[in-house]
Amino acid sequence: MSIKNNRLTNAEYNENFADIHPPFETADAALTEANRCLFCYDPPCMKSCPTSINVPKFIRQITTDNIKGSAHTIFSSNIMGAGCSKVCPVEKLCEGACVYNLMDETPIHIAKLQRYSTEKAMANQWQLFERKPSTGKRVAIVGAGPAGLSCAHTLSREGVEVTIYEKEAKGGGLMTYGIAAYKVTPEFCEDEVNYITSIGGISIKYNHELGRDITIEELQRNYDAVYLAFGVGLARQLDIPGEDLFGVVDAIKFIYDLRNNEYSKIAVGDKVAVIGMGMTAIDAATQAKRLGASEVHLIYRRTQDEMPCTEKELNIAKLDGCNIIWLAAPKEVLGDGENVNQLVCDVMKLGEPDASGRRSPIATGETFTLDVDMVIKAAGQMPFSQLVNTENLQNSNGKIAVQGKSKASLNNVFAGGDCVNGGREVVDAVQAGKDGAAAILKVIISPDYIIESELKPKFNN
Repeated sequence: MSIKNNRLTNAEYNENFADIHPPFETADAALTEANRCLFCYDPPCMKSCPTSINVPKFIRQITTDNIKGSAHTIFSSNIMGAGCSKVCPVEKLCEGACVYNLMDETPIHIAKLQRYSTEKAMANQWQLFERKPSTGKRVAIVGAGPAGLSCAHTLSREGVEVTIYEKEAKGGGLMTYGIAAYKVTPEFCEDEVNYITSIGGISIKYNHELGRDITIEELQRNYDAVYLAFGVGLARQLDIPGEDLFGVVDAIKFIYDLRNNEYSKIAVGDKVAVIGMGMTAIDAATQAKRLGASEVHLIYRRTQDEMPCTEKELNIAKLDGCNIIWLAAPKEVLGDGENVNQLVCDVMKLGEPDASGRRSPIATGETFTLDVDMVIKAAGQMPFSQLVNTENLQNSNGKIAVQGKSKASLNNVFAGGDCVNGGREVVDAVQAGKDGAAAILKVIISPDYIIESELKPKFNN
């Protein structure tokens, strides 16, 4: 069968893309789980969170039915705490650090409790922060993704007027356009952006792209500071013969199209191979299966011990019926002249560790061939090198180079998130936005400016 759309019924699409993270069904269920927490004095869960959410505090507030207080505690550290509760690799972070793991017991369902509080806040439109008096300062932010939104909200709380320039028609960045639809729905992403901007002092100019509609030089002239948070680009090339055949697609674009269209309109092959084993690869593979592909192969050149994705993500792929092929690397894509029909792979073995400390894969000389009609590339993402070079930013292989945590090479220009680190987790981008805001305030307000770690809420805590 060829690549085509409309493989399933509407009912099947709706079932396949329903929320994979159901919330607590009742308040009592949330309370029961919250009361399992030991409220550790030196909590490892808090230390493992890139945004340093005070986990024991927000859980304790749930036990006293102080849901506003709980949401405030979360949002004070991570304004995208609702979204992060759905997409964070918690088994590697807070839940993975929970002391219950040392007792061979199930860790506290921290993410689910975080979702409980934050979604109530969003649903009820609780405005938990008051803006400080206006400073008269204006900051431009490029990119309305997690880093940009986090930076904007922090600055707005401190009395700074913020304008965000976003190249897409919607905000949210990776959350809106780059994550599996069954993890976060488009509706949720829109609600989260609206909630973040509801504090006031934040305007978003959509369909404004850096290098096309605006330049850094122009923003420097019109604003007191500029924060760059435009993320990373498309997937890396495989650099193998046949890569230009019809049916070889980019994972980011595949997911992007899926997030922007009805499921029935997304074309997918019957037999699909996905190259890579990171979160994006898993999302592409599982969604291909949920769109109606009969076979999906995930191909990774190392072993399970080295895979970038989490065990939880891998299990999702397995439960969806994806076939995992370890120690294999794409060698050549074969076709009938225009269309993909086979993928030739090298059988690999692990040699000595590479520069990152991971053992380097080496071809054994053996190969095998898969019958496929679609190949999805998900072997890492490329930075916007051309854009960075055009804007005269000091960079490292296309990633913006910064001093400290966020100061770029141009005057009063700062940067953070994936355009600096090359692509990490959403929660890392949120922290980068906070770091950027802190650095900006020290430049445009005072070198001694310190953001209060916890702002007083408008209610009794």
